[in-house]
Amino acid sequence: MLDWFKKKNPAETAGWWQKLSGSSFAAGLRGLFSGNPRLDDALLDEIETVLLSSDVGVAATEGLMGDLRRRFKAREFADSAALQQHLRAALLALLEPVAKPLRIDASKAPFVILTVGVNGAGKTTTIGKLAYRYQREGLKLALAAGDTFRAAAVEQLKVWGERNGVTVVAQGQNADAAAVVFDALQTARSRGLDLLIADTAGRLHTQQGLMAELGKVGRVLAKLDASAPHEVLMVIDGTTGQNAVNQVRQFLAVVKVSGLVVSKLDGSAKGGVVFALAREFGLPIRFVGLGERLEDLREFDPEAFIDALLPDLASTARPAT
Repeated sequence: MLDWFKKKNPAETAGWWQKLSGSSFAAGLRGLFSGNPRLDDALLDEIETVLLSSDVGVAATEGLMGDLRRRFKAREFADSAALQQHLRAALLALLEPVAKPLRIDASKAPFVILTVGVNGAGKTTTIGKLAYRYQREGLKLALAAGDTFRAAAVEQLKVWGERNGVTVVAQGQNADAAAVVFDALQTARSRGLDLLIADTAGRLHTQQGLMAELGKVGRVLAKLDASAPHEVLMVIDGTTGQNAVNQVRQFLAVVKVSGLVVSKLDGSAKGGVVFALAREFGLPIRFVGLGERLEDLREFDPEAFIDALLPDLASTARPAT
């Protein structure tokens, strides 16, 4: 178990079951292992189907299923409960290496978080929730309205700023995003703030101008602080499935993404894309979005996540015949 799990706030991990157990992924796994399932090839095939249909991805699924089938043929599982426990451990092993909370380095104040992602991923909302979170931790911060491509994005960020009582540095629509973020960093430095969270325009990899803008923002920040941005946080919509993998790949070609936020995992979201992202990139998953409330942006806890997907049903399983 990772050391930071031992120190986690109970309030931070409360409610994962309620938020995630309604997903099709969780329902699929629970359905397979309830009702005393027979341990046979058909069960393995059904597990594979659930993993693939829940956006776990081909590579991750093949790795998991290859291991399960090898152990099954070697008769390492006494019953389906033993198989379930091994599957749970294997899923957890995929996620533990990427469960790395974002720590704000006070020696780099103002610590700069640059948020990126495509339109509709929940980027601006995530910024508002981050502002709420860090303000409650006692940090002094400001927000930069660097998404000048959409006037609504600037207004939305201003609303979040007012809601949290946080300064928002903004200019007009179509202003130079790099100039906005530069001014925001100057403001943060002059006020002795701890943290600056900068928004950027939602974009697709086909929008070459917007993608190039990300590089410009980084270069302009470096004029004030050679180490900035200190975190490039990419927000991924957890409902987009394997398309999320393609998005991360394209952004990595332009900017050094250093952490992920997987939003919209609550409710009916499949959630398996978390495993695909972990398997493909190994990037830290800093936070996940589990609802609309400000406090529903949670540090990623793989144990709580797995428990919501695959509870212990060993007492109901029966041996193979």
